[in-house]
Amino acid sequence: MKSNEPEAVVSDATAPVLVKDEASHRRRWPWYVGVAAAAALIYVLMSRGGKGAAAAAKAGKGQAFTVPVATATSRTGDLGVYITGLGTVTPLATVTVHSRVDGQIMNIAFREGQLVKEGDLLAEVDPRPFQVQLMQAEGQQAKDEAALKNAQIDLERYKVLMEQDAIPRQQLDTQVATVDQDEAALKSDKAQIESAKLNLVYSRITAPVSGVVGLRLVDVGNIIHATDPNGIVVITQLQPITVVFTIPADRLPAVQQQTRGGHQLAVDAYDRDMKNKLATGSLLAVDNQIDQTTGTVKIKGLFSNTDNRLFPNQFVNARLLVDTLRGTVLVPTAAIQRSPQSTYVYVVKTDSTVEMRTVDLQLTEGDDTAISKGLAAGETVVVDGVDKLQQGTKVAVSAPGASNNAKPAS
Repeated sequence: MKSNEPEAVVSDATAPVLVKDEASHRRRWPWYVGVAAAAALIYVLMSRGGKGAAAAAKAGKGQAFTVPVATATSRTGDLGVYITGLGTVTPLATVTVHSRVDGQIMNIAFREGQLVKEGDLLAEVDPRPFQVQLMQAEGQQAKDEAALKNAQIDLERYKVLMEQDAIPRQQLDTQVATVDQDEAALKSDKAQIESAKLNLVYSRITAPVSGVVGLRLVDVGNIIHATDPNGIVVITQLQPITVVFTIPADRLPAVQQQTRGGHQLAVDAYDRDMKNKLATGSLLAVDNQIDQTTGTVKIKGLFSNTDNRLFPNQFVNARLLVDTLRGTVLVPTAAIQRSPQSTYVYVVKTDSTVEMRTVDLQLTEGDDTAISKGLAAGETVVVDGVDKLQQGTKVAVSAPGASNNAKPAS
């Protein structure tokens, strides 16, 4: 039996919505899977990378490092033994030129700073007064010569008369004395002539020594005198020239031993900074006493100074060569290291590792040091980069001045 109630009708209005959501869900799920897979892959990669970094770091701890260093090879050579002292350049001669006659300066024949030779004309004093004196002396000489001639003739007459007893003996003796007086007067006249000639020579003022003239102290037209305190100019001899320096008194025996043996000791002159050699000379003299206040002795060295690099009163450092070490082992001074216990060097072995070697020093001179014990010629020593070294450190030889940062061995 059929019911008369109407059947419930299901509306299809929501159907399209449900179908649309289901389709969208089906389209999105591959993206979800892809994102999840990518996240898993990233996790795996990060895990492997972390393990690799940890392994690399662990391996790095055990890996050997090398230190870049600069090296030099020890050699056999000669090393000079020097005594160094502060010195002053001292000329052999310093002359203040004075006039030897009084008069007016008529000519100045030199230029300030000029190099002159001995005998060169420096100035001229008015010669006319001395020429007049010469003429007067020559006139007096002629007069006295005539008087002497007349006295000699009279003497001969008196001798004849004396033989005839015509004159007394006293008159003859008086004539003899007259002749002697005239002869003495003639000698005085000759002396006056020579004096006038000498004054004429002195009116030409010449250089007494060779050297360089200083600044002019008097001008043309001035009246000068032999007693003037300042003179005309000062001449300083520059070639050759000397250097006077001091050395400690306890080093004097070494110098005397060489000089007694007849050796000519060399002396080098350096500038104040001991960087530039100015000249090379030889030992000239040793002072005869020690200065008790300073405990030093003066030494004088002689230099030719042909290039005029040494100048009077210049301060220099003088180095006197007193001995030479022959056939000794030499290394750069930079290779020498010091500790409270010993002096040592780092020696590079054939396996590129270093050995700390104790050595005995013989002498250090400039950039070279003589080794008396502990090192042989031909061995390689470290001269730069020693601050990172210790016994057995592996090194890589690099150019001097390269970076000292450690790097892994390849």
